[in-house]
Amino acid sequence: MDLDLRKLRYFVAVAEQLNFGRAAEALHIAQPVLSRQIRALEAELKVQLFDRSPKGTALTPAGAQLLADARPLLAQASALRRRVGVADTFTVGFMPGLIITPAVRLLATRHPGLRVDVLRTTWEDQVEVIHDGRVDVSYVRLPVPEAGLRLTPVFSEPRVAVVPSTHRLAGKESVLETDLSGERRVRHTDPPGFRSVEEKLEHVALHGGVAILPLSTAVFYSRDDLVHVPIEDIAPNEVALAWAEHRHTPLIAEFAEIVTATARQV
Repeated sequence: MDLDLRKLRYFVAVAEQLNFGRAAEALHIAQPVLSRQIRALEAELKVQLFDRSPKGTALTPAGAQLLADARPLLAQASALRRRVGVADTFTVGFMPGLIITPAVRLLATRHPGLRVDVLRTTWEDQVEVIHDGRVDVSYVRLPVPEAGLRLTPVFSEPRVAVVPSTHRLAGKESVLETDLSGERRVRHTDPPGFRSVEEKLEHVALHGGVAILPLSTAVFYSRDDLVHVPIEDIAPNEVALAWAEHRHTPLIAEFAEIVTATARQV
């Protein structure tokens, strides 16, 4: 049976909203059209995907299974369209604080007809952008979920404690992790949700506490009201180049060689 990807996208929208009206609005289609498409999908699959009642809409067990399978399928289809549609483009992802210009510029110089783009990532999506095809390769900060990826080490760098310039540790040449005991640490998993680097630093500047960052990130986001102090006894941050293990292209191999070579020269 050929599965209609459009109907599958409609199904995922309803499954995520559990509300036909909101899903139709998000899809920019009329609700009756959406309802017909879902009924058609159920007929094709010969299963009921949703329990519809006056209390609301809920996924059936078959619907829950389809949702789990549909998300990666749609991501792969989207990635395929992007790769086919922009075959003359090579996109490199990078985490905040990393300077990737030398390697990217060298690749572009070697291939004058190739458009080389870059995409800034975050702790939350640095792996996702690889799997869904938004980037061809990406500089990631470890650890990351390694399933489905190939990784090559690039470099490691020390971690630093970022504190307000008036903090008791601000004048230290370096600190130990025990010096940070009792300090409130601002992490990227803190409420009200995942924080960007900028949000973490704003929080430290406004409310105190300490943020632990890789040195390059702290330097990149330097500001007068914050200082960073090296932490002597904490593991360094490891940076690697990552790409999807099922992708074996000459450009990826060449760029990985460029990155390794330029890292040795630093």
